[in-house]
Amino acid sequence: MTVCDYRPGLEGVPATQSSISHVDGQNGILEYRGIRIEELAQKSSFLETAYLLIWGGLPTKQELEAFEHEIQFHRRLKFRIRDMMKCFPESGHPMDALQACAAALGLFYSRRALDDPAYIQAAAVRLLAKIPTMVAAFQLIRKGNDPVQPRDDLGYAANFLYMLNEREPDPLAARIFDICLTLHAEHTINASTFSAMVTASTLTDPYAVVASAVGTLAGPLHGGANEEVIEMLERIGSVENVRPYIEDRIQRKAKIMGFGHRVYKVKDPRAIILQRLAEQLFEKFGRDEYYDIALELEAVVTERLGSKGVYPNVDFYSGLVYRKLGIPTDLFTPIFAIARTAGWLAHWKEQLEANRIFRPTQIYSGPHDQPYVPLAERPQLWDKKSITSNGLVQE
Repeated sequence: MTVCDYRPGLEGVPATQSSISHVDGQNGILEYRGIRIEELAQKSSFLETAYLLIWGGLPTKQELEAFEHEIQFHRRLKFRIRDMMKCFPESGHPMDALQACAAALGLFYSRRALDDPAYIQAAAVRLLAKIPTMVAAFQLIRKGNDPVQPRDDLGYAANFLYMLNEREPDPLAARIFDICLTLHAEHTINASTFSAMVTASTLTDPYAVVASAVGTLAGPLHGGANEEVIEMLERIGSVENVRPYIEDRIQRKAKIMGFGHRVYKVKDPRAIILQRLAEQLFEKFGRDEYYDIALELEAVVTERLGSKGVYPNVDFYSGLVYRKLGIPTDLFTPIFAIARTAGWLAHWKEQLEANRIFRPTQIYSGPHDQPYVPLAERPQLWDKKSITSNGLVQE
């Protein structure tokens, strides 16, 4: 490999072959197992979509019912997981709590039988079932309340909203939330999925795989962007402030949260669907105060940067949907993780089928043949200072 082969961030470098999902960024197409995302959002459910992603095809009626029943049966958490959450600081971010809890599941289900289909099935079911319960439980625990137990008579999306608020959600709200999970379930080899694949390639357990992916998703350049979109809307404050804000960001070459994508050069198809979902919620439950600002933002950014392929991505409208569903801003990314667990598990399973540990190379850019300088001859870094026994610098 030569220096000219180096591409920062591995941009455009194929890391694997996959049949799970496909993106056409020039034409705004996203497919799961060959099925367009628009069709799945309209006709499918999140759990059916998860089954499609993980096992490669749409389930029969009996297979889907059995899968849904297994998920319902495994929603509850071990009491030690709940007790662990009670020791977390109330100020901790829910993504950090989720990463810790996902990793801790491996302590309870530590058997690694990666060649056993029953083990793979059970691990996928447990993670899909328990991740939402963990997110909802930490939300209540950090407020000083006991977690709400799952309800077996509620569907996947409705049960999560119930555990979050201890109130059965409106059917429209539950259906829209279910569609949001479907939209976020998978998106080829993004940063968190690549993290999951690298971890999976070592043949560790799936709980460590998901925990590593959660940690990667937490970054503001990945899953954390929808939180920052809401913060941006709050900062702008009014429609009149939109254009000056955008012009300032462009002049300073600063990132505009919720816009632009490494792959899409048109409006993200998921953003189109999420905008429609937001409008359905506004029609029934009232318009969000920031929606007009968001519309003006899209118009101005499209005018100024559309020629460069900068359009709304999945994060731009998702936060407005979640706000209207009564979900706190710092739970937006954990909800992303709830959905993306399906995609991570699909790639974990696919990685196992033809595994080879990831071991990329590097281009060394440092010096060679440097001499070792004895300690007594090295420059003194702590002039007029001393280091105390506990390692702290003292004047």
